[in-house]
Amino acid sequence: MRGIVPRAELALILIMVAGFLLIVQQWSFALFQIGLLTVMAATILNIAVGNLPRAAGLWQALRLTILILLIVAVVFAAGVLLVPYLAQLGG
Repeated sequence: MRGIVPRAELALILIMVAGFLLIVQQWSFALFQIGLLTVMAATILNIAVGNLPRAAGLWQALRLTILILLIVAVVFAAGVLLVPYLAQLGG
């Protein structure tokens, strides 16, 4: 399947737009929460998909996306674990 990456990027952008629309609506707090989670998830996925080669096939794109998401998770976890140590350095 050729061109999966540009289509995935477009889909994520549309999902983010839908999430923003759910965030700005004023009728339901539950819809606001869904919109917020949708925007957060689509943003994290967009970090991975945005770094894929354009010519990647479906399986290569999936493997690279999982790898990039694992790297993001490790960096995020390292940041959370380092906060107490770094806070002591400044005090």
